[in-house]
Amino acid sequence: MKLREIRLSTTPSAEDIAQLRLGDIVYLDGLMYTAREGVYMRALEGKANIPMELPSESAANFHCSPAATIRSDGSFDMGAVTATASFRFAKWLPEWMAKTGARLIVGKGGMTSRDYKEYFVPNGAVYLSTVGYGTGALLGRGVENVEAVHWNEELGLAQAMWVLKCNKMGPFIVASDLNGDCLFERENAKIAEGLHRVYEGTRPATLKRYGETDDRSDEVI
Repeated sequence: MKLREIRLSTTPSAEDIAQLRLGDIVYLDGLMYTAREGVYMRALEGKANIPMELPSESAANFHCSPAATIRSDGSFDMGAVTATASFRFAKWLPEWMAKTGARLIVGKGGMTSRDYKEYFVPNGAVYLSTVGYGTGALLGRGVENVEAVHWNEELGLAQAMWVLKCNKMGPFIVASDLNGDCLFERENAKIAEGLHRVYEGTRPATLKRYGETDDRSDEVI
């Protein structure tokens, strides 16, 4: 089956979000900002004013630590943009999405369908996942310019709020939809259906690596 490829604005309309399907390949155009635990704690718990007009400037939040430096003249040198695992930030996302109007949460690994249904669906948001590992340099090619870096002195480069101008940045894969369905859970269920056939004729597990279970479906795939 041929995957759909979609060019999507970082300020998408409700209709743009609604047309996304699990497994679609997305490339982003417009401004995208990085925000992770440092930004969330400063803005939500510390009540600091967010230094952007959100969501009018951007509704795309990238969980990312750019491989970048700020030169002595104030300009930026950016290479790769490496996504980080989003599940670690789940507790801040409901308030963040409600406060900022974020509709695209971009990161690595995704979250559970329970998270999507509880946090994303009420806010009209979806999750876009990076595709595979080692793609930071590829994603970096889609960064046309660094527009600003906010809270660098307070949070440091890795946790600062980077504002990136994107031009066909991707690929990202649609990992959740407006029903709260999860791409990875769907595909894992398909794999699990035939998992028993992989082990036909093999000896029972020795129970030394993954815990006290011989249920093959409990193994890490």
